[in-house]
Amino acid sequence: MRGEALIDDIADALRGWLPEQRWFAGKGRPVLAVRPVHAALLGGEDPVLVHAVVEVDQGEEHHERYQLLLGVRRDIPEHLGHAWLAASGDRVAYQAVHDAELTAQLLELMAEGAEVGGVRFATEPGVSLDTGQRSRPVGAEQSNTSLVYGHRYILKLFRKLVAGRSPDLELHRALTEAGCAHIATPLGSIEGELDGEVVTYGMLTTFLPNTADGWAMATASVRDLLAADFSPTDGHPRPDQVGGDFASESYRLGSAVAAVHADLARALGCADAPEGHLAGLADAMHSRLDAVLADVPELSEHADALRAAFDDVHALAGPVPVQRIHGDLHLGQVLRSVTGWVLIDFEGEPAAPLSERTAPSSSLRDVAGMLRSFDYAANHLPLGNADPKEHAAAATEWAEHNRGAFCDGYAEVGEDPRVLTVLLRAFELDKAVYEVAYEHGNRPSWLPIPLDSIARITAREGRPQ
Repeated sequence: MRGEALIDDIADALRGWLPEQRWFAGKGRPVLAVRPVHAALLGGEDPVLVHAVVEVDQGEEHHERYQLLLGVRRDIPEHLGHAWLAASGDRVAYQAVHDAELTAQLLELMAEGAEVGGVRFATEPGVSLDTGQRSRPVGAEQSNTSLVYGHRYILKLFRKLVAGRSPDLELHRALTEAGCAHIATPLGSIEGELDGEVVTYGMLTTFLPNTADGWAMATASVRDLLAADFSPTDGHPRPDQVGGDFASESYRLGSAVAAVHADLARALGCADAPEGHLAGLADAMHSRLDAVLADVPELSEHADALRAAFDDVHALAGPVPVQRIHGDLHLGQVLRSVTGWVLIDFEGEPAAPLSERTAPSSSLRDVAGMLRSFDYAANHLPLGNADPKEHAAAATEWAEHNRGAFCDGYAEVGEDPRVLTVLLRAFELDKAVYEVAYEHGNRPSWLPIPLDSIARITAREGRPQ
């Protein structure tokens, strides 16, 4: 069996299957063709593990590429029936991530430091793997697919591929060298070549059991607040007056983010932005605003205030330090372990080109992303029986309470982000404009969240709270 022939044989099935996947970026556009770019048989006879890179033609000049991990069997067992993709001759092709027998080979190949069909498997220096761990896919699939091996390892498989080493792997390695306490330790990698450059297919790190993600913890705190009694005379309760106050965790999270920024600066350098950087930044913010205004008329009432905030960046004087950052930081990208906060997914904004994701930027971009996430956590819950005004006031107070605690924690380790008011405010508004576009296209009922935030931020005077 040849891997390329398998992809050609099941291409029609892949045309229908790919748009249904959470990690597929081309939703809303027809898939005209699926073609193999690379396919390697990694091992086995029945079943066979096939690693493939496919190119998806959606009628545009640029064709996106995706990583597939396929299993091929003569007879598929009942417990793998849900993973079925297509028949290929007298065999069945299916999603191998659900087959622990096949995914065990990935761990074994990394432990051996093997290279098969142009796919390179390796461990990090000094790492020895226990290859007896069985895998299970993580249920909440996002832009990538993750496999947990026992309670020891987690393997992230990058689905949408671009030529160039993954920033996630690169930054984890740099932070490990710096002795960072707020990441999972990298253990191994799966790489190859695409367009003559290295491409990262997978990254193995330590699995952190008994963790809670920041979004779940923050929204639980909001639910506790909104479930409290709203007094007809005293109004809504205060965030620090009910159980589940999140401010102490927000403070610790701010300190953790500042520590990661400091470690990244120490490991990979930090320098003053070159001449013209701020002007280019402001121009890019204006361009994004123009594009969103063309599609979302609800944003137009805020256009003048947004343009004024972005123009203020043009007028900034003095050096602005830039460095490598997380690039897509929010409450869903942090985990609370028994020892403290851990940052995950250093891939950067998935829709941005790799050159943009790896370019040095102000650490305030990460801070602004987290501040936006506090607003989302506070305002995404339905009203229930609460008075709309009291509900909104309580949610806003929760957000401000935790935004302030986060910045206080950050200032304990690094420079207070609220000192650079103009730049932080612009980053936050730029992120909110992006959110307007996203909610308009994907979750229209959530559109008021970023629109209301823009109204509040542009009306606010003085330092961001």
